[in-house]
Amino acid sequence: MTDCLGDEAGDMTPMDLYEKLTSQGDTVRTLKTEKAAKADIDAAVQLLLKLKVDYKQVTGQDYKTGCPPSECAVSQDNGPAAAAADGEDMVDPWNVSTTNAKGVDYDKLIVRFGSSKIDQELVDRIERVSGQKAHRFLRRGIFFSHRDMHQVLDAYEKNKSFYLYTGRGPSSEALHVGHLIPFIFTKWLQDTFDIPLVIQLTDDEKYLWKDLSLEDCHRYTVENAKDIIACGFDINKTFIFSDLDYMGASPDFYRNVVKVQKHVTFNQVKGIFGFGDSDCIGKIAFPAIQAAPSFSNSFPQIFKGRKDVQCLIPCAIDQDPYFRMTRDVAPRIGYPKPALLHSTFFPALQGAQTKMSASEANSSIFLTDTPKQIKNKVNKHAFSGGKDTVEEHRKYGGNPDVDVSFMYLTFFLEDDEQLEKIRQDYASGALLTGELKKRLIETLQPMITSHQERRKQVTEETVKQFMTPRPLNFNF
Repeated sequence: MTDCLGDEAGDMTPMDLYEKLTSQGDTVRTLKTEKAAKADIDAAVQLLLKLKVDYKQVTGQDYKTGCPPSECAVSQDNGPAAAAADGEDMVDPWNVSTTNAKGVDYDKLIVRFGSSKIDQELVDRIERVSGQKAHRFLRRGIFFSHRDMHQVLDAYEKNKSFYLYTGRGPSSEALHVGHLIPFIFTKWLQDTFDIPLVIQLTDDEKYLWKDLSLEDCHRYTVENAKDIIACGFDINKTFIFSDLDYMGASPDFYRNVVKVQKHVTFNQVKGIFGFGDSDCIGKIAFPAIQAAPSFSNSFPQIFKGRKDVQCLIPCAIDQDPYFRMTRDVAPRIGYPKPALLHSTFFPALQGAQTKMSASEANSSIFLTDTPKQIKNKVNKHAFSGGKDTVEEHRKYGGNPDVDVSFMYLTFFLEDDEQLEKIRQDYASGALLTGELKKRLIETLQPMITSHQERRKQVTEETVKQFMTPRPLNFNF
């Protein structure tokens, strides 16, 4: 597989990449001139796009014909904003938006980011290797993209285990239902493969990016940890940590942060994340902190100093820029590249043009909401794919592809046949918008009430146990 900063690109100089890009551009032009088969042209264009992303990650510059890297000034508008200027979906670790009512075009995003699609062959293989039915997130394409998952499974079949790493940026006391997606799936992975998990709570990141005090960020960390623990993670196989606490307590973790920092230039960071001259230096240094948990020797209490244990990171696709950077650096500092599984975004109530946000109360269903609040939010704010009148809806049917209530059911309704029947009934007009919203409300209310009951059982002492650096119940 070729990454945006893949195996080959990681070994190339900027000039090597420039020359390869120029050659590939000539290839595309030749194929078009000769009216080659569409499949050949598409494959050549896809490689060209990946090379352009490689080039930008390595140099911090956009590729320009006839302008070698040593002769070009660094573009001032590079990074994530460039995609929006080109009319592409805006996807970066802090912003997600699209003009399409169906949401982000994930097939285009796979090409842009240089990852690989999770196809039916991979889903079947996960079932075969694990001996378990694939999680509904895999069956329905909610986790849709990966990096090196086949490599993880190859090793697992040879009795070489791996560990999981995911995280959360604690910017508020209450999580919303969209925040649960990576944790629901990560718990399934942990249970299915019987492996350890580290969960990074980036309270330092939120202090750097938000108008919050350090004390508030750390308090949110503890509150968010309670919600994460309530998802049912095994205390004997799970370590949750605050960056503000663990960085100072673990020399091994900090050493890895410094190693990453030494191998990423300011130009690269600007190119990857779009940082500007007015951003504080803490932001520029932070990506190395999110990279460090990808390396097993950052947790000597768990892995006994081993640096060769493979890491698998389930996360939303907007976090991928951090790990493209990490995967580029890893072999240069003697570590295996982390593998990734990418999820789609959980849409806001108002529609799939943006993801659910904790800062917008009416766009989100929070894990603290009462059954009445859930009902009112869905009925009042959930974007409908139905027609304006009952008569029109019965005649023409609704559009489940843009209907937020149906989108939410794809995340939380377990029964595939039931979900497909709802889709067909809504599309045919047999199921009205109000009835579809009622199905969603009846799905969400018990799920959130059950979560609230589990969270009440999580004491301060339980949080302390999960967040104490310690050996986990696993032998590699």
